[in-house]
Amino acid sequence: MKRMHVFITGKVQGVAFRHHTAKMALSLNLKGWVRNLDDGRVEAVFEGVDDAVDAMLSWCNQGPSLARVTHVDAKEEPLPRLYTDFQVTF
Repeated sequence: MKRMHVFITGKVQGVAFRHHTAKMALSLNLKGWVRNLDDGRVEAVFEGVDDAVDAMLSWCNQGPSLARVTHVDAKEEPLPRLYTDFQVTF
């Protein structure tokens, strides 16, 4: 199990990135959240089985079809298991 805190840069707002991220995270049985930032990036936290988190990070490098990801900054954090589901936050 691991937890990753992720910042995604590029054309990632206004392209349903959060919606698709939540859908993918739920399909991988991940917990956490995703939100837009005022600076145009998307921020997310993913908690779950190592392989599922790795698959989510791979997906974040492309995102949905309308997105244009230019950079993904991912940092592993201690796993406190704070989340019981995956949510889109504001």
